[in-house]
Amino acid sequence: MIENTWHRNAICCASIRSMPSRTVSTRSTAPAPPRAARAELGLAHGICEQLQQLIYGGEIAPGERLNEAALALRMGTSRGPIREAIRMLTGIGLVVPAPNRGVFVRQISVREMLEIYELRALLFGHAAQHAAELLEDADRPQFEQLLDGMDTACETGDGQRYYLLNLRFHALLMTQWPNQRARRAYEDHAKELHLYRRRYFNAKVNMRRSNNEHRRIYEAIVAGAKERANKLAQAHVLQGRQRLLITLDAPSTAPERKLA
Repeated sequence: MIENTWHRNAICCASIRSMPSRTVSTRSTAPAPPRAARAELGLAHGICEQLQQLIYGGEIAPGERLNEAALALRMGTSRGPIREAIRMLTGIGLVVPAPNRGVFVRQISVREMLEIYELRALLFGHAAQHAAELLEDADRPQFEQLLDGMDTACETGDGQRYYLLNLRFHALLMTQWPNQRARRAYEDHAKELHLYRRRYFNAKVNMRRSNNEHRRIYEAIVAGAKERANKLAQAHVLQGRQRLLITLDAPSTAPERKLA
């Protein structure tokens, strides 16, 4: 793990009546992070993204242990950036450390997944309701660009691109709700579902259905229809859960995988 050590000079200011006062400089002398450390941190971010894709794609399976030495060899780097990348993955909930055993790709049960979806639906619905009341004009272009970008991803069949834009759309909508605890809770729940959801954003028809739902939510928000926005947002999350359940129940030989 990369550690940045910052040094601070201790400053003591004393005032003695019998002596003239002294002026002590409080200017910080903390050094900037070394260039090599910054470069290694940037490398770790890139490795973190690569590992996310390997996990989302199933190449590194849920429950599998992350071997630092093997990953360093595969990525052509030292173990330092690998260790930092794994720390980043831990922070976003994709991997979990096990004392004296290592770090493993997170596993959640189907029951846990269903419960998380229910909580996400409630939080996302309330965020949409607040957005219908609080949306600022400055945020509209961002929503519209994301919606258009997801349409393009649907046309090209780019499931990876769609998934990332989808996450950004949901995150942007959540920022419309001033409740920071609720936003953090939603983010935590969303992280737990990445392992289930990412692999199913591949079918064009299901990407279109998902983005059509996004557009209806946004239209209700722009119209100031708070209750409608709430209901549509909750339905969007729960319909995604239903699509995922159908996919999990479908035979592995099915020609088309569904969207979560």
